[in-house]
Amino acid sequence: MDQEDRIALFLDYENLALGARDHRGGAAFDFRPIADALAERGRVVVRRAYADWSYFDEDRRMLTRSHVELIEIPQRMGASRKNAADIKMAVDAIELAFERDYISTFVICSGDSDFTPLVHKLRELNKRVIGVGVEGSTSGLLPPACDEFLYYDRLEGVDIPPARGRRARPATRQAGTEQRPPEPEREQEPEVDHRPAGEEPGRDVDALAVLVAQSVAGLQGSANGEVTASRLKRTLLRKDPTFSESDYGFRTFGELLRHLAERNVIELAEGPAKGDPEVSLPEHGDREVAFGLLRGVVADLGSGGNPVALSGLKNQVRRARPDFSEKKLGYRSFLQFCKAAATAGVLDLRWSPEADDYLLTTQS
Repeated sequence: MDQEDRIALFLDYENLALGARDHRGGAAFDFRPIADALAERGRVVVRRAYADWSYFDEDRRMLTRSHVELIEIPQRMGASRKNAADIKMAVDAIELAFERDYISTFVICSGDSDFTPLVHKLRELNKRVIGVGVEGSTSGLLPPACDEFLYYDRLEGVDIPPARGRRARPATRQAGTEQRPPEPEREQEPEVDHRPAGEEPGRDVDALAVLVAQSVAGLQGSANGEVTASRLKRTLLRKDPTFSESDYGFRTFGELLRHLAERNVIELAEGPAKGDPEVSLPEHGDREVAFGLLRGVVADLGSGGNPVALSGLKNQVRRARPDFSEKKLGYRSFLQFCKAAATAGVLDLRWSPEADDYLLTTQS
């Protein structure tokens, strides 16, 4: 645990909540995807959110359940509530940077460029800074200032608004922010089959395989160094403090990992310490088979060289192979899986403004 990053999380809550509402079709802000993303990056030891909570009564309950400390910034006559929250948040962050040497990473959840000087100062104090903001309401000045910036819209667990709603109401982007086509709505994962009567619903190894693959992919993308079994176990416990391999019928976590390795969900290699193997996702094998499956489905649907729309394609792939799941291969979405297939030269993928969707074609 001593080698883990200690994280202090600061949420400019009004900026996040209003940004989600205004730029994501009125969708409510959900803290859980942020918590899960940070669980892959270290141990969160401070969680603070700043707002006039009389305006966010339901959100206050949601944050309290996630053990976030709520800092009240009441609206006063003749004063700006926004500036008061920003100043209080900046002062607290700097104070913590000086008083808590063990905190190595600061997470600033806001898209406001006013926090750019705070980011620069924290980095000057040898702190790593991660920014989090809603894509449509994030200033183009803030992301380049951070060591890492996470767009809330792209985090695992955040539903993508319907494409029609986004086209009917185009978002205004800040200067310097890259324009890019919106991603299509995610297809819902099918419900897990019901277990026989008397068997606990938590004993779903397939769902566990997806969770482990997602966590390993997140750690490989953000962690420094190898992903060890002990590090993976701590990440799973951060995402779900009630996690126990015994609930899935395994005596030890190592036994669980060996089972998943036999199913080619992960790969195990000798780690830095005995009994703590290195965990990674398979580089080939199932992934190449899945790419071939995708190509075959696209070729069948687009006979004659016609392009195939991404929307609904995942259902067609599952008809050909019911156990298909891109998350078992380490991809956070079906679109990401298709982009990887295109990068590998398996097929062509392009955005079509006319179809308001991505179109796939097999290469000749």
